[in-house]
Amino acid sequence: MFTEERFNIILQELKKKGIVSVTDLVKLLDASESTIRRDLNALDKDGLLKKIHGGAISIDESSSKHDYKVNVRQSLNVDEKFVTAKHAALLIEDGDVIYIDAGTTTELLIEFIKAEDIIVVTNGIVHAKKLLEKGFRTFILGGEVKASTEAIVGSNTVEELKKYNFSKGFFGANGVTNKNGYTTPDVNEAMVKAQAMKMCKQSFVLVDTSKLEKVSFATFGAITDSTLITTKINDNNISYDTNVIEVIKND
Repeated sequence: MFTEERFNIILQELKKKGIVSVTDLVKLLDASESTIRRDLNALDKDGLLKKIHGGAISIDESSSKHDYKVNVRQSLNVDEKFVTAKHAALLIEDGDVIYIDAGTTTELLIEFIKAEDIIVVTNGIVHAKKLLEKGFRTFILGGEVKASTEAIVGSNTVEELKKYNFSKGFFGANGVTNKNGYTTPDVNEAMVKAQAMKMCKQSFVLVDTSKLEKVSFATFGAITDSTLITTKINDNNISYDTNVIEVIKND
């Protein structure tokens, strides 16, 4: 396949989906990973897309506005998610009753939990399975299962959360700003996140730096409601009116 043909297909995929991963493009175009990365670099240089770790987004789109399928989100910004999740897991201590929000970064967190005597509540289907495999006492919330994010959401989920009191909660977000706080594309997920955050003595929002200064549709918490955990913020113009933990990538 000629380079121009690959370019056209990549841009068509971006137009349809708003975001593409290198892994999916390798399969779609039957090309090597190095070829796809060169194509994305070239298209980024020409201003036709924005290259991000693991893929690309359309220049007129923001990943903060969409709920992409789990397999797509898992392939993006992997290094940042990894170190952020690893650091967050260190905050969990024996005796904690914790809430773990559905999401790819919070899912990674489970792998690094060293504490043993904890109770965990989650609205993530995959999260619950991984928690059980590690031997933790686990509760999964009831409600509607959202296919794209594999999260349990809805009014029943919100009501069930009111029964619990958490020492710590760990959340994902699609956007973070001082003005709009922590945001997500789906109202139903926002309702669940907001209620869970209210039930936490301490809450932590885990994001990679691509989510900073982005605004999604629904706010689930004010910026001061939670500690923000991300990797090193290199832009001196970005600061937040809350406690921010910046994790070094080689941590």
